[in-house]
Amino acid sequence: MAAPKIDPNQKMLVTADEMEYDYQKDTVAAVGNVQIYYDGSTLEANRVVFDRKANVLVAEGNVRMKQKDGKIVTADNLQLTQDFKEGFVASLRLDTPEKTHFSAARADRQQGNVTVFQNGTYTACEPCKDDPSKPPLWQIRAKKIIHNEDQQMVYYQDATVEFFGFPVAYFPYMSSPDPTVKRKTGFLMPEFLNSSQLGYGVGTPFFWNIAPDRDMTITPTYLTQQGLLMQGEWRQRLINGSYTIRAAGIIQQDKDAFLNVYSNGVVEPLPGYRDERGAVQSTGAFAINPFWTIGWDATLVSDRTFLRDYNLVPISQTEKVSTAYLTGQGDRSYFDLRGLYFLGLSVTDDQNRLPVVGTLNYNKVFDKALWGGEAGVKVNLTTLTRDQADFIGTSDLTSAVGAIGIPTGACTLANPNARECLLRGAPGDYTRLSAEVYWRKTVTDSIGQMWTPFVSARVDVASVNISPLPLSYSYGPTFPGQNPLQSGSEDLIRAMPAVGLDYRYPFISAESWGTQTIEPRAQIIIRPNETAIGEFPNEDAQSLVFDDTNLFEISKYSGWDRVEGGGRANVGVTYTAAIHGAGLFTAVVGQSYSLFGKNSYAYGDMANTGLESGLETGASDYIARFSYSPTKNLELTTRFRFDDANFSMQRFELQGRAEIDRLSVSAIYGRYEAQPLLGYYERREGILTNGSYKLTDNWSVKGAIRYNIGQDAFDYTLVGLSYIDDCFTLAFNYITDYTLNGPNAPPDTKVTVRIGLRTLGEGGFSTSFGGE
Repeated sequence: MAAPKIDPNQKMLVTADEMEYDYQKDTVAAVGNVQIYYDGSTLEANRVVFDRKANVLVAEGNVRMKQKDGKIVTADNLQLTQDFKEGFVASLRLDTPEKTHFSAARADRQQGNVTVFQNGTYTACEPCKDDPSKPPLWQIRAKKIIHNEDQQMVYYQDATVEFFGFPVAYFPYMSSPDPTVKRKTGFLMPEFLNSSQLGYGVGTPFFWNIAPDRDMTITPTYLTQQGLLMQGEWRQRLINGSYTIRAAGIIQQDKDAFLNVYSNGVVEPLPGYRDERGAVQSTGAFAINPFWTIGWDATLVSDRTFLRDYNLVPISQTEKVSTAYLTGQGDRSYFDLRGLYFLGLSVTDDQNRLPVVGTLNYNKVFDKALWGGEAGVKVNLTTLTRDQADFIGTSDLTSAVGAIGIPTGACTLANPNARECLLRGAPGDYTRLSAEVYWRKTVTDSIGQMWTPFVSARVDVASVNISPLPLSYSYGPTFPGQNPLQSGSEDLIRAMPAVGLDYRYPFISAESWGTQTIEPRAQIIIRPNETAIGEFPNEDAQSLVFDDTNLFEISKYSGWDRVEGGGRANVGVTYTAAIHGAGLFTAVVGQSYSLFGKNSYAYGDMANTGLESGLETGASDYIARFSYSPTKNLELTTRFRFDDANFSMQRFELQGRAEIDRLSVSAIYGRYEAQPLLGYYERREGILTNGSYKLTDNWSVKGAIRYNIGQDAFDYTLVGLSYIDDCFTLAFNYITDYTLNGPNAPPDTKVTVRIGLRTLGEGGFSTSFGGE
């Protein structure tokens, strides 16, 4: 064996118990505790003989050689040239700095850079500490293993892959980069797949290491039912960023596999019913300077289900969002400009109902304090276009999706028989520019009371061009308090000034058992009525959940399309107890009051946002949150909303997490009363649980279940098993999802197996069935 790049001018240092000279044979022998040092390499043995005529070193007994690059060779006998460059080793074991191991009955060193292992083995697994003779978790056993250091490649002839000493696969020839290589041109581990629509398939990725800054992977995948799927991915890193381009395409041999045949004989073509299918995807991000970044994440497909049909996205992914953006981050400011295109991946998606959106957000906190307080500005510009109205007919019963449920409907543009329609998205074009300036300052008086006066002023201007709407929405009976959106073009302006005061008075008590804090809080806001309710399409403020997180928000709407108006008071009490040896307990109880003017939440918009939210009455529903965490690894939190009139529970959530030794679990239970004005005619109730358990230091299991109590059915399940150590990884997942293909379609089920062998790569198998 040899140390790389030996310097012939280096001197050799030999130490031993004694030296023997044989003048007739012209040999010199070092005997007993021999150590030879040469150009960074060390050779240790019981006896070393140097044949001066043949210029060969022979080491015998407990031979151990450490090369200058860190490789360690152990053997019974070792023969080398004097400069350690060529030779052979008997009963050899070679340990590399990368923690990989070769062994062989004999090894020959050729040309100073090629080592040939006869009847050898290779593994990246460490030997068992208790029994080093025990077979490693995996190894490759071959008649001949050739390690070419110049090519940085290892070649195997008549190779068998063994697990725990048992052969599992045979290859007449295979190769892999040597352990020092991070990126190397060559074939990667194959990928296997199966589905009812694709048949059986195998993909063989080829990695092309073009240059240190760029590479490419080409993956031809042959599918027994559909033919050849070609995939390619280009990756390049530049001075100030990086980008990728991915493409996939196929000419389908059996497009009839994407016909949906119902039990009544009706045949429906699915999106995949076409000859040519494909996709192009690209991502990139580049730093313009330390403050500004420009980037994109774009997807272009032939049809919306191609990526899911061919296992190119996770089974649970329901959409791809294409975006191009420019962001800037300062010490006290943030800028974000981006365009968004939403691609629905499910069979039930209607692309005409999904918008194309452009947004600009800018936040700035002024550097200098104004009257001793914080002042700043917020700006939002949103422009979107949608071809068709995204609506639901509320006369239909709900089809719960997940624990919350999504109402469905069959409201049509010219259907006067539908009872009502709610719009989730308005057809046409909509552009809104909003700007808000604010000031606030907190003053603490001598007895600890905290007074925070605040002032804000907001202006919204918009241009609206709404296409014709469903008749039952435009002309049918409206909901109480609903302000329906009107079709046509209009320029709008809305202003909302506000002035208010936030008051808190924390009482802190230190006891022998711990510390407790009681903090009553009151907030009063004075402002005029909200104007143009329903005239501004509500696209970004439909998610309204009244709870402890927004009790003291000046506007409780989630976006800019609605703004809270009228006088309002928010009151609540927070209690915190830090108990010695027993953890932390917190509680919040509160209520909100409409004091004067028009209560914004009593007036719905195109989606009826605000109605049945608990805020639509003069005195709101009561909200409460209780949380207890005895340790940092255990936490329970529950949230309530009670009707202000009869104290009936309108909303209840219980969630918890725990980490106990090797076990980690989390669960959330939700129960939500019917909200007919929002299209939810039935109580929604469900539970979602996640858990993982480490069986050993290497083995772990995980699982997830989502149970729809209202429908008495499981609509999502996940079971996973994984193994990981320093040389081997295994992951098995079984996933069933009932929510992707519509309420009457069978579930999507996918089984995946991934295996990784350190230094050799990762491959796997997946199979899909059900679904469409």
